[in-house]
Amino acid sequence: MFDVTDETRLWKRLEKSNTGPLDNEELKAVFRTVLSASRQRIRRTRIAYLGPAYSFTHLATIHRFGQSADLVPVSTIATVFDEVNRGHVDFGLVPIENSTDGRVVDTLDMFTRLPLRICGEIQLHVHHNLLARCDRSEINEIYSKPQALSQCRDWLASNMPHARLIEVTSTSTAAQLAREKPGAAAVASKQAAVQYEVPIVAENIEDNKNNITRFAVIGDTIGEATGADRTAVLLQITHKPGALSEALTVFKKSRVNLTWIESFPLRSPESGYMFFLDFEGHVSDPKIHKAVRDLEKMAGRLEILGSYPRSEPAN
Repeated sequence: MFDVTDETRLWKRLEKSNTGPLDNEELKAVFRTVLSASRQRIRRTRIAYLGPAYSFTHLATIHRFGQSADLVPVSTIATVFDEVNRGHVDFGLVPIENSTDGRVVDTLDMFTRLPLRICGEIQLHVHHNLLARCDRSEINEIYSKPQALSQCRDWLASNMPHARLIEVTSTSTAAQLAREKPGAAAVASKQAAVQYEVPIVAENIEDNKNNITRFAVIGDTIGEATGADRTAVLLQITHKPGALSEALTVFKKSRVNLTWIESFPLRSPESGYMFFLDFEGHVSDPKIHKAVRDLEKMAGRLEILGSYPRSEPAN
């Protein structure tokens, strides 16, 4: 069975003992393939992800679980959560945050609806490319998912001002359209270009060259502490002046580093907001335990979404 904590410890041991000639990422890729195949011989692991194949979420899923796992593409983030909640798969993988566009609203909303946890994270450098079967001068339509077009908006405005931008459900769908339609192009990954046999006419067109998407592994477990963890919670507090400020002082008093906060309106007749908080440390750490206990005293609702190892961005 996949255990993100065990895998994190393995990566640390490999990095510590690695003397070359492979760099750490290359070595991890080799071991990931072996681990994925070995796990499947012991117990088949099924993972639902926001598809289709060769979308960036698919690439993140391969990066975490390897290609030997049973990878199940589904069409929406809500379906990923449903598949995990119904026990049809062992884990799900969904985007949660992008360094350019910020939060992924559909993911955060589903955590308020279903009792699932964050078991791990993958941070992936996202490089966008312009794919087409014609010259750039002949492109009159560019397809991609809204987030990808947003992350390349300046480049597209400067270099392809004559082309119409058309939103589709995924970068993989965009690549298929670029293969089939005359004058069409796609914003997609290099892997999608190879898979769908569409040449790359411009590489790395993302506006932010440090464009990173963070993906969450969702399931129903909380791993052991590794010493380099994050904890995520959902917090609902009284809708009154100063309530949020008072709640945030808990982190200062406990010397806990709050790394992310998002708010969204309650889906109920009562007014107010739900807050998604992400902070450094594991729920078993004494100071994290105290901070959570202090938050509970002022919360109308507090749910621990998970404690999991922090990851470094991968290419």
